[in-house]
Amino acid sequence: MYDRVIANGLVVTGDGVVAADLAIHGEQIAAIGQDLNGETVVDASGCYVIPGGVDPHVHLQMPLAGRVSTDTFRTGTVAAACGGTTAIVDFVEPAPEEPMMEAFRARRAEADGQVAVDYGLHMTIPTWHATHDTGLYQVPEAVAAGCATFKCYQAYPQLALDDVALYRAMLAVADAGGLVVLHSETGPLLEALRVEALAAGHVEPIWHERTRPARLEGTAVHRAIEIAHEAECPLHIFHVGCVDSIAEIVAGRNRGVDVTGETCPQYLVLTEEALAREDGHLFVCAPPLRSPEDRQATWEALAAGDLDFVSTDHCPWTRAEKEQPDFTQIPGGLPSIEARLSLIHHFGVNEGRFDVTHWVKVCCTRPAQRVGLARKGALLPGYDADVVIFDPQRSKTLSTETLHEAADWTPYEGITVQGWPRAVYLRGQAIVQDEEYVGTPGDGRFVPRHFT
Repeated sequence: MYDRVIANGLVVTGDGVVAADLAIHGEQIAAIGQDLNGETVVDASGCYVIPGGVDPHVHLQMPLAGRVSTDTFRTGTVAAACGGTTAIVDFVEPAPEEPMMEAFRARRAEADGQVAVDYGLHMTIPTWHATHDTGLYQVPEAVAAGCATFKCYQAYPQLALDDVALYRAMLAVADAGGLVVLHSETGPLLEALRVEALAAGHVEPIWHERTRPARLEGTAVHRAIEIAHEAECPLHIFHVGCVDSIAEIVAGRNRGVDVTGETCPQYLVLTEEALAREDGHLFVCAPPLRSPEDRQATWEALAAGDLDFVSTDHCPWTRAEKEQPDFTQIPGGLPSIEARLSLIHHFGVNEGRFDVTHWVKVCCTRPAQRVGLARKGALLPGYDADVVIFDPQRSKTLSTETLHEAADWTPYEGITVQGWPRAVYLRGQAIVQDEEYVGTPGDGRFVPRHFT
């Protein structure tokens, strides 16, 4: 007799879809089979039973230039849970002269007791920690603490690493058994283009895209992949949404480099046309939204496996915070943490781009595997019982009224998706029932991540 059985659903595994029961015992998945018996039986007739979503790229209560991103660890993870995501990975961003592990402990203190889902942390390597003496000596300690992924930047003046610094960082991460996750743009040249645009009187949001050309993004990806090859360091490229970067990832992989790439809902649903709207300032993110042709290529790459999975880069700001005198002062980032799973189901599965098995791979399984969430992202005995009962017939029109995110706008306003989570379980405990959050912030735990 199992603790809980989710019966009569269509269980989505890595091998396909099977009509079966799923049994939970304690905090783990115990069995998948027919006619299983449980103390509690949940009827999932007509629904998919899938692993909890894994979003390995979010920015909750992130300080930036005197502001803090709108969703806290509490509000952001409640929204994630309601959308079917049961594990996230956020960031540690050490201040100048702040040791990595001191920043790590401070970030955990912010999240622990607040998160509604399980979480991990990437460690950022900013410019001031990019030598052995200033910070890289701490990389092995961060890995030992379960923070095995390291964020590097090729953009933003106070964060960007030049090629030599990036090489040093990759050597240190590879030697410690970690993974580099990268914001890849040709930063110094982009800053010059922005200065030129402002000098010519261009302040509109569309100039955010025009001063961050896709070809320069692809050039940065190419350099990063070659540096990773020299350092023998595994590399993951964040937020990819253009043909040029996709081509470089595919070419690098074909040359034998251990490189993966992700995209985000904004690059699959929106285009640069949003930046030309009257409210175009809301849609500023980096890299920027691209052309309809880039959007189509991104879908094709995701379906083909040339891009590995979908994260959100969830980084919300209010309408007031987004209203700035010119495009260079607009805080970058869009909210997507709650709608990700359903958006990709609606535009991916319902519109025939791929099947439900592939949907689960790109939203759950592959992100968990790449960032070291070893017992997440799949429905297998012994894995954490993070389970979503997903009703493919439920419709929801996305708006600030229907979503739980804290921002006072959504980039997907008015889009109706068919398919939404009916219930969500975190390590066997119900945290969402009939679309209502029933858990307690603090249910989530820090999950140490290591690569074997």
